[in-house]
Amino acid sequence: MASTTLTPGEEAQLAQTIEMFEVITESQPSDYQSLEILKEAYSKLGRDQEVVKTSKRIAQAYVQMGQLSSAILEYETILQRFPDDPDVQKALKQIESKATNFTEQFPAAEAKPAEAKPASNNGKAHKASNKAAADKVDDGRQAMHKIFVDGKIITAGDFDLCWVAPDLSRTPENVSSPFVNVLAEKGIMPVDKALKILSDKSRIGYLPLEKCEFDMDLARSFPADVCRRWCVLPFDRMSKSILVATVNPFNQQAAKELAEATPHRLLWYLVDPAELMKNLRKVFR
Repeated sequence: MASTTLTPGEEAQLAQTIEMFEVITESQPSDYQSLEILKEAYSKLGRDQEVVKTSKRIAQAYVQMGQLSSAILEYETILQRFPDDPDVQKALKQIESKATNFTEQFPAAEAKPAEAKPASNNGKAHKASNKAAADKVDDGRQAMHKIFVDGKIITAGDFDLCWVAPDLSRTPENVSSPFVNVLAEKGIMPVDKALKILSDKSRIGYLPLEKCEFDMDLARSFPADVCRRWCVLPFDRMSKSILVATVNPFNQQAAKELAEATPHRLLWYLVDPAELMKNLRKVFR
């Protein structure tokens, strides 16, 4: 069903989005987030055949990642419109035969309840609570250490030299230099190699930020201190999803703090650290 409400400018922007994300998903076929953006752009332009093809690719990506229930839902969405699609029917039979065993082998992790934060009335107690909070923050250090040090890619000494611990006791005035960038600056590992490792381990796609449409107003609607401290940047919106640039895909604290600032779903992308820091400084002068 072709849309008749799009302006020429909106159509041009969607065409640019499609061109970019077709390239990304060609080189990263398991990047379901990019496939979802591609699917939505096709849908807005009324390109129904491409919508169905992309839905199948999304379902296949879910299967490869072991997210069988998500794959089933994606396939069932196609069947609502095309109930006799033989590819979908065959894929569903294959998935459903595996789903029970897979669920038993990898049970879902239970979410831990948030801990209550005690009130503090004096400076020393406040300082102590800040340090305790910093110790408890999951900024991705453990996951990164496991990948780079336990994986024997770099030494523990090099990791400690390059990892910058967050200072939660004050508001950051400058953009924090991310781990990957420090690795490169000290000549330990090139940026492109580190990003390839992170993309493979996190299964988060790489996006050339310099080629993206940049929504300055959107970026500034998020807290500057959060973006500076964790070196993350919301840069574009697709329907009810917001695209976020990062160089640390394991930073759960950054994800939590950004999620508190928006009702929309966050889609994360790895980007070049130099481009990310440059745009952060431009947004939050």
